[in-house]
Amino acid sequence: MQIEIAQSTPTAASIAMLVERHYNLGKVVESEFLRRSFNQVYRLSFASGQRVVARLCAERPRGGPNVLFEAAALEHLAQHGCPVSRCLSAAGGEVAIHVALPEGHRELMLFEYLDGEFTGDSIDDIGAFARGLAGLHIAGQSYDGPDSTYRLDLDYLLLRPLEGLLRAATMTAELRPHFEVLGRRLHDDILAMGKLSRVLCHGDAHGGNNFIVGTARGKREAVFFDFDESGPGYLAYELAIYPWNLHPRTPEGQLSDKAKGQWRHFISAYREVRPVADVDLVAIARFMAVRQLWLLGEYAGRVPVWGSQAMPTDYLRRQVTMLGNWETLELPL
Repeated sequence: MQIEIAQSTPTAASIAMLVERHYNLGKVVESEFLRRSFNQVYRLSFASGQRVVARLCAERPRGGPNVLFEAAALEHLAQHGCPVSRCLSAAGGEVAIHVALPEGHRELMLFEYLDGEFTGDSIDDIGAFARGLAGLHIAGQSYDGPDSTYRLDLDYLLLRPLEGLLRAATMTAELRPHFEVLGRRLHDDILAMGKLSRVLCHGDAHGGNNFIVGTARGKREAVFFDFDESGPGYLAYELAIYPWNLHPRTPEGQLSDKAKGQWRHFISAYREVRPVADVDLVAIARFMAVRQLWLLGEYAGRVPVWGSQAMPTDYLRRQVTMLGNWETLELPL
């Protein structure tokens, strides 16, 4: 009998051996497994003193990793002055190497190691984060490298995740039509807004995928990493991720006065660097719901790895109430 493996977790030492074999970076003297989420992430230190981050990419509900686009987009952004963690090529020039594992081949990518602290609550940190994100969007306008495998449109962000959610083991016949109606109404509401702006999205810019560092001039600057979700898509979705992260994701949750102030400062700092059309501003609140449904679809797709109780039925029931409340959600400006 052959046992099927949903997703294995290689040790940090085994990842170090692979990197020594396939990259011209010398001997690894220290390795550490940092975290397991959608991907598995490791830190490696070399005898030269150089440090890198290794990411073992996982298969997702959308499909495989977007490695060629991600590496090219990072290089483009870096060349245009955006502080990002670039991809490091293997000895043969590949942006990723294939790793044979019990569940099949997965791709391993290496990135520049960054030091710093995540975006804090201070005005300086939030402003640096927002201005940095605006800078990414400006630089991304001239990107002409390999096409992205994925486009962050309503099919990718809403319809396909909703299909996966509706098939989840913990979904019930009672809840399914509620999610279907909420998703269809959200889709139609956004289409009715008319033409919305598109940018090269980071795709997961919630303040925890960048560090805030001090510059030589004493200013605060955002340095971005983890572009696994990047691709061309809606500006309103990209800007919705930060307030989505601030908002309590519970049925009774309300944006606190502190969070309202953080959001106001974020969008004001962004608009100092890059204008945002009124239609895109209005759409941000609806895209917060899109973001939540996208995440629910991602969780549904990870059930073989995380288990069905990562998304229990009572949690889904609360999500129906919350998403219903979010249909009238407005963000202060």
